Amino acid sequence: MGARQIYEALRDQILAGTFGKDGRLPSSRSLALELGVSRTTVTVAYEQLLTEGFIEVRQGARPQVVPVVVDQGRRKASGRGLRPIRLSSFGERVRATPPWHRREGDNLIADFRYGDLSPGDFPTVAWKRAMSAAMAQRPERLSYGDPRGSRRLRLALQGYLWRSRTLHCEPEQIVIVNGSQQGLDLCARLILDPGDRFVIENPCYAMARQIFAGTGAMPVPVTVDGNGLRTDLLAGIEARMAYVTPSHQFPLGGVMSVTRRNQLIEWARQRDALVIEDDYDSEYRYDINPVPPLHGLADGGNVVYLGTVSKTLSPTLRIGYLVVPPGLQDAFATAKRLTDRHSPMLEQEALALLIESGAYEQHVRRARRLNGERRQTLLNVLRLRFGDRITVEGADAGLHVVVRFTDLPRSLEPALIERARLAGVGVHSTSPLYDPGDGGIRADHVSLIMGYSALDTRRIERGVHLLAEAVGQVQGLA
Repeated sequence: MGARQIYEALRDQILAGTFGKDGRLPSSRSLALELGVSRTTVTVAYEQLLTEGFIEVRQGARPQVVPVVVDQGRRKASGRGLRPIRLSSFGERVRATPPWHRREGDNLIADFRYGDLSPGDFPTVAWKRAMSAAMAQRPERLSYGDPRGSRRLRLALQGYLWRSRTLHCEPEQIVIVNGSQQGLDLCARLILDPGDRFVIENPCYAMARQIFAGTGAMPVPVTVDGNGLRTDLLAGIEARMAYVTPSHQFPLGGVMSVTRRNQLIEWARQRDALVIEDDYDSEYRYDINPVPPLHGLADGGNVVYLGTVSKTLSPTLRIGYLVVPPGLQDAFATAKRLTDRHSPMLEQEALALLIESGAYEQHVRRARRLNGERRQTLLNVLRLRFGDRITVEGADAGLHVVVRFTDLPRSLEPALIERARLAGVGVHSTSPLYDPGDGGIRADHVSLIMGYSALDTRRIERGVHLLAEAVGQVQGLA
């Protein structure tokens, strides 16, 4: 037995109250004889207990337990005397938010979870080459950088956004963030105060609603249809901000018409409000032509454009970017600096090299083709297995579809999800994406959001077949 083991055993006994408030430990000599170790080993353990304040030592006396340590240990063991820690108002609102939970280890045959990508799609060779080149460009010294991010990356993104989205901006307007979620967080901090109101699509990306509501601001959910946000419902709504996904509404897939885009911009101008344009998957268009971003219609004046590489490269990279109005670029840069100084620089330089070389856009074209094949496979097998018993929304773009089962009441949704998982298939409800205070807009029937970008065509086919079997089982419960 070593000194560390002796120390840990005595420490645990002290905390458990084994020796009592005035208890004395054995002398180092007697404990060494009892354990069959050298006296030096016991002395080292006692010295560690003394250093950490568990015992007191006096000349000629055995070590004595410090009374306050015993009291603390007993309270901890019993749970008495512990009070809930009071958080800030923001902290309490966050504590009330459902915690993140993801079931792991189920060995599913097919998980149609939205947001996951196939590891095989990642441009491993090109990324390694870019990272090696970035590492070879050794700086003169290691220091903190521009909070807006690598200038090289911002210049590369300036060109890429113009080529891919006809979005014109200056590099100073671009702020590199740790994924779109940090971009949303910066917007929330800089725009919203407790008691403010913000417009948000219903249904919507749930974590956007949660982070905005975390400021103490109040959501104003506005219905969407096949043309995106119902801008005719904005009349009379006073709000500081509107969050929209106009190029591919999340999750239902509608593309906001030009008329509605102009109406939204005009609504924001009249109220000095900002529009947050989340362009989360604009690279994936199959049956529709690209629609110019809101940013261009507003001349960038009251639109914050949010982009990410989480859907093209990997969500693990945590690289996104904001294009902010010129009058707000200093405020956003300062907020980013206060949050985390700046995003990791090596990955930024590698991404810049990838864009400059053309490898990034080459990869995007390949990923679009692969996901187009997955999408078509999913649509074909859904049509084969379910026919006119389902409706499919949002299939013209993006990396997911929404499937509504017209012959399954929503009350059967939990049973269907569980039966499917037992069969090896992960499917996910759209219900959490609707405003929790509005029970009248959700579909009356089972509605699933089905992502396909992490699956090969074989698993897509097998997953839908197993889902059909699960549907047959729950229909017997109706």
